[in-house]
Amino acid sequence: MGAMSTRPAWADRLRREREARGWSQARAVANLQAVYSRSTGKEPPSAESLVRQWKEWEAGRVTPRSWAPHIAMVLGTVTADLFPPAAPAGETSLLLEAGMDTAELIARLQRSSITDATVTAVEVTVERLCTEYRYRETRELRAEGLAWLGRITRLFDERLSFAQHRDLLSLAGRLALLVGCVEYDAGQHVAAEATRRYALDLANEVDDHHVGGWAHEMSAWFALTSGDLHRVVAAAEHGIEVAGARSVSAQLAAQAAKAWARLGNAHQVELSLERGRTVLEALPMPSNPDDHFVVDPAKQTYYEMDVHRNVGNDDRAVLYAEEVLRAGIRPDGVERSPMRNAEARITLAVAAARAGDADAALDYGIEALTGDRRSVPSLALVAHELTREFDRAQLSDDPRARAYADALSDIGN
Repeated sequence: MGAMSTRPAWADRLRREREARGWSQARAVANLQAVYSRSTGKEPPSAESLVRQWKEWEAGRVTPRSWAPHIAMVLGTVTADLFPPAAPAGETSLLLEAGMDTAELIARLQRSSITDATVTAVEVTVERLCTEYRYRETRELRAEGLAWLGRITRLFDERLSFAQHRDLLSLAGRLALLVGCVEYDAGQHVAAEATRRYALDLANEVDDHHVGGWAHEMSAWFALTSGDLHRVVAAAEHGIEVAGARSVSAQLAAQAAKAWARLGNAHQVELSLERGRTVLEALPMPSNPDDHFVVDPAKQTYYEMDVHRNVGNDDRAVLYAEEVLRAGIRPDGVERSPMRNAEARITLAVAAARAGDADAALDYGIEALTGDRRSVPSLALVAHELTREFDRAQLSDDPRARAYADALSDIGN
């Protein structure tokens, strides 16, 4: 047990990734050799040599530095997801980094002359709000987002340089995206679509491919949660064309993969996942991975969790759900990512129901619906998948299944 406790998390995941696919170490190495040859054009080391190295990697005794991207490719993920870089020590306040607090910033915005430092502080504030999306109460975040959107809009009546005008339009676009997401989370679908279109108009006005890509991603998300699966694929393709080699393209590809999984097209699922993985692998680690409109490498695990649950690869779905929860819960038990965590618990519940473990399925399912911060459409989408599993397992009359059904009917209220 002592050796297990000191083994790095990546080593344990490497073993579990292999076992979830039913691979022996020799089979994993054969796949690694094929990927190495294809990506480098070189002859790989011998299988015997690589099996020895693989054993060392799984034991956590040696870190596979030069082999890391090839291993990630074999396992369909991103290097920084499988072998995450060390997190920076401590967390700093974004507003403190900007050199002014909110009250001072608002005072500056009320002046007739807007400086570049003020625009930078507005940008930091927008980033703070986008970072708070994952845990902050919906109505509060929408109210503050709208207030800042109003402040930015009023600035266009002031004397601005061309660069300031362009930057503020982009910031207004990012805020509109955030407000639209929160509105959709709360079930305000008409308002969310209007806000999304406003963000897209702003993006088009200043040719902002980041904001434009996310506006199309929201369209794909809206279509997925409403069951319009072919429209998901169309919106994803359009968004990738707009966004290019930006991280939002990985999320667009993931939305397409989720749609293909629900349509039962496993081949297109793999193509879409690989498309997104390739985008993320080529990008540097983001400076603020908690910003909702930044796709960090660890989100690849979240995408895979949903897809493998829907295509019936339960071992892999469980592996990724556990990884999502490991990253989404702080050591003190506080939920860092309550919305992702809820979907991870639904995944564990679905897998348990399929395996005949009714108690675990019901416990996980009820726990998934108890959080305060939720995206109603996204949670409802996956939660109804568990309801279908309860029906198949003839658990609908169980008191806890009825409690789950009651909680599910209440999540939009």
